[in-house]
Amino acid sequence: MKWLVLLGLVAFSKCIVKIPLKRVKTMRNTVSGRNMLNNFVKEHAYKLSQISFRGSNLTSHSLRNLRDLFYLGNITIGTPPQEFQVIFDTGSSELWVPSSFCISTTCSKRMRFRHVDSSTFRLSRKTFSITYGSGRIEGFVAHDTVRIGDLVSTDQQFGLCTEESGFEGMIFDGILGLSYTNISSYMGAIPIFYKLKNEGAISEPVFAFYLSKDEREGSVVMFGGVDHRYYKGKLNWIPLIKADDWIVHMDRISMKRKVIACSGGCNALVDTGSSEIVGPSTLVKNILKIIGAKPRGSEHYVSCSSVNSLPSIIFTIKSNNYRVPGRAYILKDDRGHCFAAFKVHRLSSSTEIWILGDVFLRLYFSVFDRGNDRIGLARAV
Repeated sequence: MKWLVLLGLVAFSKCIVKIPLKRVKTMRNTVSGRNMLNNFVKEHAYKLSQISFRGSNLTSHSLRNLRDLFYLGNITIGTPPQEFQVIFDTGSSELWVPSSFCISTTCSKRMRFRHVDSSTFRLSRKTFSITYGSGRIEGFVAHDTVRIGDLVSTDQQFGLCTEESGFEGMIFDGILGLSYTNISSYMGAIPIFYKLKNEGAISEPVFAFYLSKDEREGSVVMFGGVDHRYYKGKLNWIPLIKADDWIVHMDRISMKRKVIACSGGCNALVDTGSSEIVGPSTLVKNILKIIGAKPRGSEHYVSCSSVNSLPSIIFTIKSNNYRVPGRAYILKDDRGHCFAAFKVHRLSSSTEIWILGDVFLRLYFSVFDRGNDRIGLARAV
């Protein structure tokens, strides 16, 4: 999600945390289906764990989807715990939530951490600022106990936001980054996944995402292992360009057997914190032109009646073709109008870089293997 300011099967884990996700049709919706989701988890959690991880310790808790695009999960911070809904983001490495000191309009609509209520809170002298593709935050660094289900990280370093801009109208409290340490904006900060692994809370340095296409089915982020029930066939493993972010080499992007982008190969960030597929201006505009999308405001729209006849876009990565059909890359807004989920990124670079966000990842189960610096992709069930 953040512009870099700038498992074969993975060995089975003895401790795996699985978080089911719920989809919410629009930002205005609340978690009205929470009871239904909890019933689903209770009915299926044991069965799923027995199939893939005999004797494993499975922990689940409810999440929701924001605008059919962002996938949010509950975490708690402090003692006693204060709950926040955060984006689990492979495009950044920081964990932050709003501080009670943040009085901006955006912060006033979010849960804010009350440090005076936590007996385990510890303040540092560090400040931070982070620029994302959609906004900017700044604040100060603190330490406290953070919980993701049954996983507990004590004295975890995290950010308390005092100012936000650019996130107006987005219903989430904060962001939990799952990228590598070196892109953290905190000086010397250890991201929570690293800390959990170093302290033995997770036996395998692996996490995976299943992002459901159906709001009634639970999407899942799992830590410490992989449940094969969530994908078909085998995982295709893709090495990272460098062991410092979740960027892989992409061979090409094609449509109707014709290369339309990334003709000489390019880089692609696999990013659970991004909503759309994002690319360089000229190439994205060419794709929008090919599918007949017309600009209206900040989006490009097509006739909803034409969605099923739109050509699939093929992303070829390590010689494997990942097909994204029109019904996947065309979304509906709150008025029922259909728009293309492609965006132009703001990065100025001599290297062609694409972001494969949730539009792509809803189709493909993704495994992030930090131990071997690779990503696994397979067709989602």
